[in-house]
Parts: sequence; C-alpha cells; structure tokens
Amino acid sequence: MDVESTSKSPEPLPVETVTPSDARLHALGYRTEFRREMSLAGVLGISFCAIGILTGMSSAFQTGLFSGGPLGLFWGWNICSFFMLLIALGLAEICSAYPTMGGLYFWVCKMKPDMPILGFYTGWIYSIAMIFTGTSGNLSVALYLASLVEVGQQRAVTRVEIAAMAWGVNILSGIINTIGTRAIGGMSAFNMWWTLGGTVVLVVTLLVKAPVQNSAEFVFTDYENFTGWGSRGFVVLLGFLQAVYTLEGCETAAQVAEEATRAELLAPLGVVFSIVGSWVIGLAYMLALLFSVQSISGVQQTSYALPIAQLYYDAVGPRLTLMCLSVVAIAQFMAAVTAFTASSRLLYALARDDALPARHAYMRLNKWQAPYVGVWTSVAIGCAVSCAYIGSAIAFNAILSSAAIAVMLGYLQPILIRVFWPDSLTERGPFNLGRFSWPINAAACAFTVFVCVLFVLPTSHPVTPDNMNYAVVAIGGLLVIVTINWLLWGRKTFTGPVRTFIYDTQLDKIGSP
Repeated sequence: MDVESTSKSPEPLPVETVTPSDARLHALGYRTEFRREMSLAGVLGISFCAIGILTGMSSAFQTGLFSGGPLGLFWGWNICSFFMLLIALGLAEICSAYPTMGGLYFWVCKMKPDMPILGFYTGWIYSIAMIFTGTSGNLSVALYLASLVEVGQQRAVTRVEIAAMAWGVNILSGIINTIGTRAIGGMSAFNMWWTLGGTVVLVVTLLVKAPVQNSAEFVFTDYENFTGWGSRGFVVLLGFLQAVYTLEGCETAAQVAEEATRAELLAPLGVVFSIVGSWVIGLAYMLALLFSVQSISGVQQTSYALPIAQLYYDAVGPRLTLMCLSVVAIAQFMAAVTAFTASSRLLYALARDDALPARHAYMRLNKWQAPYVGVWTSVAIGCAVSCAYIGSAIAFNAILSSAAIAVMLGYLQPILIRVFWPDSLTERGPFNLGRFSWPINAAACAFTVFVCVLFVLPTSHPVTPDNMNYAVVAIGGLLVIVTINWLLWGRKTFTGPVRTFIYDTQLDKIGSP
C-alpha cells in the first residue's frame, strides 16, 4: 500500500509545465524529478541498444551453432522471437498504465499492493541482473578488443589483460552515464542507426567475400551436436538459449519513462518495436553468418577470445575481420552503457520507495540529472566481478548466466500477476491489448517458466566440474542474498511505493492538451 513520504512537498508547478505525462506521474504519487528530453527515437533506442542485436547474436552465436547447428539456430530464433514479442506486448500494456522508471518493480508493487514482498524481490533481483548484464557487456567489449589484438598482431591476450580492459570499459561506461539523460538518449538513437548500418555492412561483407557459400539445405536443415547429449530435441532446445539471451532487454525503455515525452505511449512502443526490429535484423544477420560459415568444427576449436572472430577470419580474411569485429565492438559498448543506465534508475526507484539502504545517497542527482551514486555502484560491482574472470572463467560465466535467468524471473513476476489476478491492472493506458490480454500473458508466462528451467540445465554431457552449468548455484545465491535482506531489513521498512507528490485532480485539467 502507498504511504506518504516525510519529504517536503514541492512548490506547485507552473500551469504551462504540467504535461499529460507529468500529470500521470503525479497521479501515481511521484513528483517530476527529471527533465523530459527523450523522443521516440531515444526511448526506442534505449531498448534497442540494451538488446544489442548485433552484439548478442555475435557473442552467443556459438551456443546455437554447437547445440543444434543451423537447424536449431534458424527455427529457434523465430520461435523465441515470437514468444519474446508476446512477453513484450504484456509488459508494454502494464508500462502504458504505469509509466515510471521503476519498471517491473513498480508494476508488481502497484498490481499487488497487499504483497510487498513480491515487489521487493522483483526490484532487487532485477537491479542486480541489470548490473551483471552491464558487467557482462563490458567484458564482451574487452573480449572483442582482445580478439582484435589476436587477429591483428597474432598474439594471445591473457586473462589479466582482458580483465584490465574490462575495468577500463566499466569506468568509461560510468563516466558516460554520469553525463546524464541527453547524452544517453542521443547515444541510444545513434546506436539504432549504427546497428542498421552495421548489419548491412556485415551482411554484404560476409555474402560477397566468403570463398564458399553454403546451400539453403545446409542453412535450414543441417544439425550439429557438440554437447555430448544424445537427444536431438533436447540439443536443439539448448540452442534456444542463444536467442533468448540475445533478445533480453526490451523492457529497458520503461527505466527512462520519467525522462520521455508522452511516456505512457512512447515507452510501451519502445518495448514492443525493439523486439520487432531485433527479430528482423537478427534474422538477416544470422542467415548471412550461416551462409558464410566455412567450418563449424574450426569455429569450435578456435584459440581466439571469441569464436565469432574465427568465423569472420575464415570467411573474409584478417583485414575485413578487424573491420567486422570493430563494428560489433562499438555496438556492444553502447549496449553495455545502457545496462548501467537501467541499473542506476532502478536503484534510484528502490531508494525512493525505502527499498534500499542509504536512500538519500541513491536519490541524489548531479547537474546533468544523473543518479550518479547508482551509476558508480554499478561500476564498482562490475569491476569487482570482472576480477573473478582472472581466477576462473567458469565462476565468472556462472555469475553472468544468473543475470540472464534473473531478467527472465523479473519478466515472470508481473506476467504471473496478470495471469492469476486478471483484474490487478485496474487502470489502462493508451496501449491496451483488450480481450487478447489474458491469452497473450498466459502464453508469455508458460514460455518464461520453460526458459528459466532450460537456463539451469546442464549444457554438456557427461557433466564434469569443468563443464557443469553453475548458473543454478549463482541464481540460488542471489535469491539467498535477497531473502536475507528482506528478513533482516526489508520487511521492517518496505511497504510499497512511497509518495513524493500529493495528487491534485486539477492536474488532469492543467495537463490536458
């Protein structure tokens, strides 16, 4: 349930500054804290950038290539894209009703105010997931840089060097996020065009320069299995993880809803169309890779930091490989930056609602309108986790795999509520699914549960300490941490969203066009 904050009420806003989006925010109990400077391009770009279609496809391509091969990649991509679109539609409908930066966390609190524990868990798990996602993205940038060195200078790069690069990329992400909304929105909009242009460049380069073009039969029907498992169906399903991992991030548009014009419409559109665009662009890029791959076993046995570098090297030669890796690395960096944008906004939202210790620190904004304490908390955790890569790549991968599961668990919470408590969404925004709302959410719920189970299953056989999927241990540890925080602190302080603005019904009249 909502409780009033003890903070001082703001001065009444001038009539001309109260927009419909501000009026809606005030009705939800929050004062306007951020300047609304993001257009549809910026909001869509945030989600599109967070998904990082070129980067996710490139970094995780080997997962599907070795688990099902071209057959699993093609069909897995289209099946998973369809269900991820259903998830996006369900989340967009809620986002339209509640356009606040808390996103998934706030939606759960608002729809089930009688169970604040659900909101607390959603907020904490999703915040950690976003920090780990940014950490993973920044390490991927370091791995692309390492691959560039390996291809260009023909020398191996050590784990210590890769971790040092990751530190530098983490810190640079923090500096960019500290600049604030306008810089992030502009970068996200630019990333859309970079991704579109980069996809064209990569597709044309691969199809023109590859010495041997594979047949359509190979691309659509060839089955590969490097997992050791005997079940053909199970191996293909393991390849689905590549598509799900690549398509996560559409909900990031909600994290900047309080910084967008017409947030109740633009934020849900950003959520949905980021998936639609990623589906199409990812399919084009994936087909170019499959038509151009020269040797799947060669990619599997590569010594390069990223297997995709070997695929490029075999298909287009060393000089064009450097160009292709650079295109993807730049896109990867922009995607990683937006993950810290999302995590800092989530930490701000949690602090605003007394769901985080040191709330006043995490609610501070600098002159660029950036919640800088949340930004640099994300950077510090990212640097600490990157150090784990030096000691054990297995431990590091387990931590980051848990982020992918945590994101899906974050999606699951509001969708579950919509399925089992259909009347929980008492208010509707301009983006409304109507009578299709329940079946869409039910299908999205079933797929999300299925993927969460799939993410923790062993990916290799026989299972050994070196190839075990430790994601189940990492996600279990994450749940233990959140549970301890709830028992020792959260249940005593957190009761739901805290109002920072007393709503006046006259704002509806003031905010009308």
